[in-house]
Amino acid sequence: MPPGDTPLTLVVVGVGQMGHSHALAYHHNPGFRIVALVDRRLSEKKIPDVLRQYPALASFDEGLALAPDVVSINTHTATHADYAVAAMEAGAHVFIEKPLAATVADAERVVSTATRTNRKLVVGYILRHHPSWVEFIHQARQLGPPFVMRMNLNQRSSGDAWAIHRRILEGVRNPVIDCGVHYVDVMLQITDSKPVQVRGMGVRLSDELPADQGQVNYGHLQILFADGSVGWYEAGWGPMMSETAYFVKDIMGPRGSVSIVMDESETKADKDATGSSADVNSHTKTSSLRVSTVVDGRAQDRMLSMQGEPDHYALCAREQQFLLDAIREGRDLSKHMEDAVRSLVIVLAADRSMHENRAIDLG
Repeated sequence: MPPGDTPLTLVVVGVGQMGHSHALAYHHNPGFRIVALVDRRLSEKKIPDVLRQYPALASFDEGLALAPDVVSINTHTATHADYAVAAMEAGAHVFIEKPLAATVADAERVVSTATRTNRKLVVGYILRHHPSWVEFIHQARQLGPPFVMRMNLNQRSSGDAWAIHRRILEGVRNPVIDCGVHYVDVMLQITDSKPVQVRGMGVRLSDELPADQGQVNYGHLQILFADGSVGWYEAGWGPMMSETAYFVKDIMGPRGSVSIVMDESETKADKDATGSSADVNSHTKTSSLRVSTVVDGRAQDRMLSMQGEPDHYALCAREQQFLLDAIREGRDLSKHMEDAVRSLVIVLAADRSMHENRAIDLG
């Protein structure tokens, strides 16, 4: 690895919405030096002009042949495991977008490779780097256990966005797998309790999805925890999705509740037919937290302003700084990797539940 003051060479694989966001973070961080962007359709994509200066390659193997210090994997989930393992076997550290892999076995293969090769593996759980979400989890933990955790993120996607979502479903077949790992991870941080059972439900709401491949564009999961807590999460994609209550982040316990409150005056639903749920910043934006505490049998509310919180691009910059620090400082990422596998186990069990029409007990 280069000395501490020498930038780490880096190849970005996949330059879609998240890939170009991470590429911008590397571009602006003096600790990294991009040596190539890998994407078969890069010329067709809308990316910031500052990224056009970097060499464009069509294949992963071409990028790996450059022997980069770091490989950033932002491709569809089905490719994650093989790309990550190949990169680490070649000596590179890896950033990988969530979900870590398409199966639990593949996720465990990636983690075991990171451990064996002594390479750093950072998974793109962006909410862990968001100060407002960190505060949300902190406030929630004061309220229980047990907890009732209600979360969703439905996106009214159309045009190119809907086409991207349909391509994602070819690999994961259910939006709960792709998005749900974030929010299940939040639930696990709040409860600090073992999940014991999960139930999933899904519906195909579009004839544009194949009827014989198990793809659904609406999914819902419910989790039971050992401490008595319960959690649910729903995710839906497509032009048919409702703009009403598309973003719910709400925790209740014996001592009160905490909710993320969106400032509707800042949304663009009345200006854009696509709707505010399709805006990437709406996925992480909090605006404020409403904290309700039970005192003498009555709820007392207070609002915590999250003014000045980082936007999507600033959060990506925080993620990549975390990656750089982990490499430079030799941080132990064992728990980070274990947590990524834990949340994946749950969403994949929910998907299995949907297709087997039964609750799945978790070992």
